[in-house]
Amino acid sequence: MIKIISKYWVLAAFAILVSSISCEKDFPQNIESPDGVLLKSISIVNAGADGNQVIPGEIDEVQKTVSFPRLDTLTDFSNLKFEAEMSDGAMLDKESYEVDFEEGAASKTIIVKVVNNKRFREYLVTIRLLIPVFGADFTSPVIYDNTNNDQGNPIYPSFVSLLTRGTGFDGEHVLIVTRHELGSHLLSVEDLRQNKVEPIPLNLTGVSGGTFPINVGAQVNGHTYIANLSGGHASPFKIYHWTDPSAEPEVIADINTGEIPELGSRHGDNMSANLDEDGNGYFYFGDNAVTTILRLTVTNYTTISDPVVLPNAFGSSFVMSFNQIGNGDNYLFTGYDAPIRVANESADVSYSLSNDAVPIRGCDARIVNFNGERYLIMTTAARSGSDPVVLYVYDITKGKDAVEALQIFDERADKSPIYQYSLLGPANPAPGTQSGWHITKDAEGNDEKLTLYGASANAGFVVIDFPKKKSD
Repeated sequence: MIKIISKYWVLAAFAILVSSISCEKDFPQNIESPDGVLLKSISIVNAGADGNQVIPGEIDEVQKTVSFPRLDTLTDFSNLKFEAEMSDGAMLDKESYEVDFEEGAASKTIIVKVVNNKRFREYLVTIRLLIPVFGADFTSPVIYDNTNNDQGNPIYPSFVSLLTRGTGFDGEHVLIVTRHELGSHLLSVEDLRQNKVEPIPLNLTGVSGGTFPINVGAQVNGHTYIANLSGGHASPFKIYHWTDPSAEPEVIADINTGEIPELGSRHGDNMSANLDEDGNGYFYFGDNAVTTILRLTVTNYTTISDPVVLPNAFGSSFVMSFNQIGNGDNYLFTGYDAPIRVANESADVSYSLSNDAVPIRGCDARIVNFNGERYLIMTTAARSGSDPVVLYVYDITKGKDAVEALQIFDERADKSPIYQYSLLGPANPAPGTQSGWHITKDAEGNDEKLTLYGASANAGFVVIDFPKKKSD
């Protein structure tokens, strides 16, 4: 029996060995071929309006890509021809290539094959147009952070316990309106760029009255404004003004809101300042119950007159905003429970974005034109645990004016922001939230740098510089 079993195992082992040998013979073997498919150099030989420019390309053999300098837009892109040095016997798969640019596109990537008998190698060849570039370079931000975000400095110390609900920004200074022990003050933007935080105290002599003596403010062309938080109609509603932070403030408004028929109560939870370079325009204040808006006419920065009661709109919230678009007759009107709306100076709404076009919590929405492009900016307010506080930027360049631009944007399938920066909340019951912008110009008066600003209660503030886009 032992002999029979042994013989069986010997035969089985032999069968397995034979089987494995025959399987190995069935495996494909790597066969060396002399047919190389290496692209050693490549040039476009018919670039330019006359088709006589030779433009060499740069090959990345690791990535299998080829890039060229930007080409004259008058090049015949329907019949683009290449001249290449390749492995012996190799050739390109076509004598010429057609490059179709989508509308508005500045570049196009095509596939070019190096072929040698049965072997080939593909290269991704990018063709770019030599056209002017516009707008800001959002890939190169310089961030001066004072928020809950881990980047940069810790959150600015006054943004605690809802003590700082209002801020302002005019490119030169950040205004901090606070009940914190630091007191309301200015910060130099240039100091912030050097990582220096040196508060410039505001002289608060005589600032008193209301539920809170100070609550919101605005910084406009070097002029500082702070408004108190009034309570009922009997509580005074005051607005203070400074051009010299060390001087006693000028009281430019002391209003008994009860004397204005049909006006709601408690003002100073929000403030929208819309003044031109001469200091003429309007202040807007929505009441806490979101029933009416108080519009005040401003002349020469300091003269307040002609209080007008306007209708408020559903969802505007007590931190509503009403910001002028350029120097025109239209304003962006919104709050943390409403879509962005376009209204005239009397709050008559003419257009509204759809509810899901941008985050519904977007506040203090503004439109800025920079270096030939147009952007929508806003900062979101955190009302619940799932709400982030984010400074958003959207490209709304297309359109003959801002209203048509918003309509085109609303109809787009892709409404992704071109830039966003998180301030990291947290949620709170009084999310006073602000945004702002400033443009620095060069010696010739051309747009050189775009600076954006975002702030929110208990989240802090951030200043971000973006250079103008340049052709590479």
